[in-house]
Amino acid sequence: MHVAFVHRRGFGQFAALANQLLQTGNEVSLITETIDQKIPSVRVIRHRAEPGPRANPHMARHMGIPDHHTRIGHRVAETLDVMARQGLVPDVVVGHIGWGSMMFLKDVLPQVPTLGYCEFFYRSEGADIGFSPDDQPDLETRKRLRLRNIAQLLTLDAIEAGISPTHWQRSLYPADAQERISVCHEGVDTARFRPDPTASVKLPDGRVLSAGGSPIVTFAARDLEPYRGFPQALEAAAKVVRQRPDALFVFVGGDGTSYGVPPPGGGPWKDHLLASLDIPQENIVFTGVVPHSVLRQLFQISSAHLYLTYPFVLSWSVLEAMACGALIIGSGTAPVQEVIRAGRNGLLVPFFDTDALAEAILGALKSPESHLAMRAAARRTVERRFRLAECLDRQQGIIEKLAGKSLRHHAAAEN
Repeated sequence: MHVAFVHRRGFGQFAALANQLLQTGNEVSLITETIDQKIPSVRVIRHRAEPGPRANPHMARHMGIPDHHTRIGHRVAETLDVMARQGLVPDVVVGHIGWGSMMFLKDVLPQVPTLGYCEFFYRSEGADIGFSPDDQPDLETRKRLRLRNIAQLLTLDAIEAGISPTHWQRSLYPADAQERISVCHEGVDTARFRPDPTASVKLPDGRVLSAGGSPIVTFAARDLEPYRGFPQALEAAAKVVRQRPDALFVFVGGDGTSYGVPPPGGGPWKDHLLASLDIPQENIVFTGVVPHSVLRQLFQISSAHLYLTYPFVLSWSVLEAMACGALIIGSGTAPVQEVIRAGRNGLLVPFFDTDALAEAILGALKSPESHLAMRAAARRTVERRFRLAECLDRQQGIIEKLAGKSLRHHAAAEN
């Protein structure tokens, strides 16, 4: 079976799946703009990267992103066409549908079944937009969001099947499309992400942190920004250290803005917020982006791990922290509520209530023994619902089912 993956940034969510397909004797190709990691035996075919949305006075309003997605779709279609002419027709194509890469796949390979990764369907209500009280979408925003879904809608009209990592993310898609979308997470390696009472982390300043020392509260995001509740976490930290001066808050993440908007005046949200908060430097550490192995160790030594998010894509980090047996203090938002049951495998607080967040942290630090059952339950949740081997087997089963249709079609054509 020949499986072709389509993803702008390398393998992305498909790395573990690609490895499993190779290990079970399948042929794997990757169509991409850039490479995030090298996997031996994979055929990598790079297409030219399209520049981002362009300002064009002759373009209709809000068509910059749809135009960008269409140009990406053309590049992928051209690449697939060349592959087909060279006899490299895959049995299944698997790809992310959010950037336009899959828009014209059926025009090039009409008989090849496709599986789309359905990560996030933009809406002006019920998700990230309008979640913040000071972010109420106007008419222009609503129109822009509707147009931003053009590539996904065109792709959904053509693909045979889709997968979404969570039920909530699947629920954002149109009802008729949901019938073809299976819920299947990429999976968490629970053998790697596991509790380890001997874990320790050495900070840049030479301090060595371990579970037996001062209480450590962790926070991790791609970037330290409002979408992932960084302002609320930092404000809660300032409140906690007034009562627990021995507590250390470790913030992992970059200084950019992956989602949403930058702070007034630009620069990192960290600098903008610290200017108005009274928090001793010895109680707070900003590590920047760290290797995955260091992040795992931080989860393992954490007294409490904060995970706050807008109603948006669920981060891998919260599941990895749960697998490490961390005590999760999360926001009571839909993506988090799908994996955290308050009082059973973690704690939930209202996203914008920093007093409630600070109280939850203080409670966790005051009586760590009373939360041991929640930590164990958090790991069991990941083992039961997100274990890597089972997730990969399910994904591969979906692909093989689609490939069976493709192989039967090829056999019929040859006869």
